[in-house]
Amino acid sequence: MKKKYLALFPALVWFMITSFKPTDTISLLAPGFQPLTDTLHYAEEKHFKNIQQLTFGGDNAEAYWSYDSKYLVFQRTNPKEGLNCDQIFIGKVPQRSGEKFEYKMVSTGKGRTTCAFFTKDGRHIIYASTHLGSDDCPPVPDRKKYGNRYIWPLYNSYDIFMADLDGNIVKQLTSAKGYDAEATLSPDGKKMIYTSDKDGDLELYIMDLKSGKEKKITHTLGYDGGAWFSPDGKKIIWRASRPKTEAEIKEYKELLAEGMVAPTNMEVFVANADGSNARQVTSFGQANWAPSFMPDSKRIIFASNHEYKRGFPFNMYTINSDGSNLQKISRDKGFDAFPMFSPNGKKVAFSSNRNNGGTRDTNVFIADWVE
Repeated sequence: MKKKYLALFPALVWFMITSFKPTDTISLLAPGFQPLTDTLHYAEEKHFKNIQQLTFGGDNAEAYWSYDSKYLVFQRTNPKEGLNCDQIFIGKVPQRSGEKFEYKMVSTGKGRTTCAFFTKDGRHIIYASTHLGSDDCPPVPDRKKYGNRYIWPLYNSYDIFMADLDGNIVKQLTSAKGYDAEATLSPDGKKMIYTSDKDGDLELYIMDLKSGKEKKITHTLGYDGGAWFSPDGKKIIWRASRPKTEAEIKEYKELLAEGMVAPTNMEVFVANADGSNARQVTSFGQANWAPSFMPDSKRIIFASNHEYKRGFPFNMYTINSDGSNLQKISRDKGFDAFPMFSPNGKKVAFSSNRNNGGTRDTNVFIADWVE
């Protein structure tokens, strides 16, 4: 998600995976690039055990757990199946070795969707969709116009909806003109945090689902997105860009006026659940994003390319909320991101280019977590 940064990348990686952003699922790997190795589990990944690959083929990302840790909801693109842009799917997590992960589409099949999340009752999901704007996939930005940099479109037809598990939309949660997406829910299921540009900048909002009342909780120029509540409900965590120089601010505002954002330098931020006492956790440069709290509500897991000036690989890391004790968790030579712990704390789901046979496919994986 969030739902929802990058420094300039060389031509080799002028296009990247969704992962950054749920609105544009494509592959990280440029044509002709081959990972040095292709495996399910790297020896250095000491915290993973019993890794299972759940999807095979296409671009599958942002897999998030149901509250009972039994199901995953994720977004999927695969032109070979007629899925030309992201749609939302759900599937029951295999409980025994050899059990197949079977999934079904629960979005409308129209427009582009992103950032899905289960509700507390386990009978509904929320997600963002452009289907009210058009049945067709919205156009992808011409990145040549921007020097082949990676540009994220902020489709103004994105709104957030609630649907049942048969795909029937039961409620529209946002209706403001502009981009509304990257939504997740609080542990008690009562509050939704999401990103919107309705006030002229990309800010975070918290909405009470029952009443619809909401409050803007970020107020600093730059992209704020991909937010999550901590498991204990006391904190929030998100990714943010903070343009500082005159040139950075000018570029950010000009792109925003065109309904786009160029990911330049994302860092991880945390705050109290009401947005107070916000502070920056990482200062690594490049793209540090897809953060979430670990089960103890103290440590953080996130994705980053900060070790590699060429812009990839992306790997997953853990860090204390005070910015100490950085540890590298994953080792794929292409792309590992969207780490998300199951609510019971036993498993982690993530998306990766690993074990894809040298293609550009991104798939969903789960693993037992070992401390």
